[in-house]
Amino acid sequence: MSKLNSEILQRAVDRILTYASGEEIELEGNTVQGKKRNFRETVEAQFTLKNYDPVRDKRFSGTFKLPTVPRPGLKCCILGNAAHCEMAERIGVDHMSVEDLKKLNKNKKLVKKLAKKYDFFVASDNMIKQVPRLLGPGLTKAGKFPTLLGSSENMQDKIDEIKATIKFQMKKVMCLNVAVGNVEMTEKEIIVNTQLAANFLASLLKKQWQNIGQIYVKSTMGPAIQVYF
Repeated sequence: MSKLNSEILQRAVDRILTYASGEEIELEGNTVQGKKRNFRETVEAQFTLKNYDPVRDKRFSGTFKLPTVPRPGLKCCILGNAAHCEMAERIGVDHMSVEDLKKLNKNKKLVKKLAKKYDFFVASDNMIKQVPRLLGPGLTKAGKFPTLLGSSENMQDKIDEIKATIKFQMKKVMCLNVAVGNVEMTEKEIIVNTQLAANFLASLLKKQWQNIGQIYVKSTMGPAIQVYF
């Protein structure tokens, strides 16, 4: 059961979208002039934890697939066998074969450049085992080790699934941020994504909602608006 107040969340999302469209909004008793940017702003939820000790308490990590893709612009590269490279070509996705990976010659700078160029990688099942041997630990260090694409899986569906998946991972800080939408989505889509993300985080915590202190939502360039107190 979500402890997020639907009305407060709806008002916040409405103001985020209004601000992002360049119109004025009321914020903490002041009128703030919005600004329309020349790129698609991401909407993210920021969570602050309480009654949680990142040193003593068990670290947690979990992934959850949102119903609407929050960041459709994420760049993917397929590390594929011949069939998958051909498929990637057909749907307009960048791809690399074993031969392409061999050309990088385990050069740390080139592997780092490759990891920086893409947001995530997907690899054919017969390629994934070869990635560490061909590239060294570069992709793993960047937190971008490829996701497996089975021979019978639909490539476009797999890419969309990864784009829609958010990850919560507790490190040493008490704040967690995840993308829950973008300013081109509808108000309802952002609200549903935010509620589901919050519920999922609560399910990972020892005392569930009692471990969540505050939640803010904001667009990339917009003000943060508190939705959970």
